[in-house]
Amino acid sequence: MRKAWVYILKCADGKYYTASTVNLERRFEEHKSKKYKGYTSYRLPVKLVYSQQFQSYHEAFLVERQIKNWSRAKKEALINGDFKNLHKLAECKNKSHYSNK
Repeated sequence: MRKAWVYILKCADGKYYTASTVNLERRFEEHKSKKYKGYTSYRLPVKLVYSQQFQSYHEAFLVERQIKNWSRAKKEALINGDFKNLHKLAECKNKSHYSNK
């Protein structure tokens, strides 16, 4: 199995871009050089603000999909390593659901 990465870029406009790859260094250079026309190519420069390696591309892809659905606050807690706040932000706000307290 090939290891893979999930990464988050912060774009010049302050927005976050989340994706996965098997070669983080190459992919980051591709974003910076506008190799792929798309979201980040119109928001340069970009800064790598988070990355995490996984045992397989499938695992990284699943985590990427999960993070993409997160709020900005939750992504920033992950980026900052604020796991206490990340845990709090993950709480369901519906009174009938589980609380992390």
